[in-house]
Amino acid sequence: MTIDTAYMITAFVTMLVVIDPIAIVPIFLVLTPGMSAKQRARIALRAVLVAGLLLALFAFFGKAVLGFIGISMPAFRVAGGILLFLTAMDMLFERRTKRREDSSEVEIEEHNDPSVFPMAIPLIAGPGAIASVILLVGQKPGGEGLVSILAITAVILLIMYIFLRLSSVLEHAMGKVAQNVVTRVLGMLLAALSVQFVLEGLAEFGYVATIG
Repeated sequence: MTIDTAYMITAFVTMLVVIDPIAIVPIFLVLTPGMSAKQRARIALRAVLVAGLLLALFAFFGKAVLGFIGISMPAFRVAGGILLFLTAMDMLFERRTKRREDSSEVEIEEHNDPSVFPMAIPLIAGPGAIASVILLVGQKPGGEGLVSILAITAVILLIMYIFLRLSSVLEHAMGKVAQNVVTRVLGMLLAALSVQFVLEGLAEFGYVATIG
């Protein structure tokens, strides 16, 4: 079986940008104040596993659910592209980080374990990540897309886990300016990829020429 390198690169960049491990690290630190490295490791592992399970479920059944409620993949591709574009705008103008910080403030004092909420949902497996999984799997029907996206998502979540384990070190190594630069670069990439999703959806509807 020939590996579609362009598809794999696009899928990897999309999932990396949408899940955005670097942006979640400071939120993780806020959610786990005063905790030991062992406690943070346990919370990080649980958050990544729960998020991975959720994304896998949408990878397997997301298209079937859409079909059941009468939404076509081209329509979802256009809607997903718009959603990803809004996410990119949030990243470029720092609204995304503020929203994640606001989500992280919900009942932190009452819940010592933030692994499921808000870490796994909605910070890691948020609407953008779920939409991306469904869209990317739909681009390669017949099992190839499913296997590819599951593998890529697993790699991204492994990167996430490593970043969370090293969060205390990264907090000192990466300054605010460096984090802002990385976030904006990723935002630009996501904006371009989201436009590609919209154009592909419109092409399937016959509104624009087929995307090469």
